[in-house]
Amino acid sequence: MVRKTKEEAEVTRRHIIKAARRIFLECGVGRTSLEKIAAAAGVTRGAVYWHFKNKMELFFAMREEATLPLLDRVVFDEGDDDPLGGIERALRAIIHTLLDEPQTRETFEILIFKCEYVDELSPMMACTPGQFDFLQQLTDAYARAANKGQLRAVATPEALAYDTFLFVGGLVRQWLSGAPDQRFRSGASAFIRSHIALRRA
Repeated sequence: MVRKTKEEAEVTRRHIIKAARRIFLECGVGRTSLEKIAAAAGVTRGAVYWHFKNKMELFFAMREEATLPLLDRVVFDEGDDDPLGGIERALRAIIHTLLDEPQTRETFEILIFKCEYVDELSPMMACTPGQFDFLQQLTDAYARAANKGQLRAVATPEALAYDTFLFVGGLVRQWLSGAPDQRFRSGASAFIRSHIALRRA
């Protein structure tokens, strides 16, 4: 019976997160109250507060749930004979995840376009542990590429990692924006390929 109760609680929690994602996307984070989320989820306000102490905690949970599939697909193989190729595949995996995982795509749309990072949400401006891990993996991959003589002598592996980190952030933003000419969506793979080619010796 206890196990069933825990399972039911988890189902309710995920249902609340799903409703929050929908309302955040429709109304923006700042204009969304926990009461509105409760109504959308078909639960009481007390049920929402039982799972989440405030909107920021719910927001964090939504972000974590959506970014896990992304982190799972961005894999760097330390034994790869072509580390630069591995970086290119990892960047492509990010775009493919946005295509294949609606909840990840919608969450990133919220993070980038539907949230004002002020007051209680200001801590969200900081990089997440997952982002720091991605940056470190990029740095390590560029270091392996340098050891294999793949890189042009233009910058350190750390500097190249930061450059790629910023590049993919900008690409994701433009990809999600749905620019009128759609060049960022149709050309994402080509942009990634060029980004890596500029580094290859």
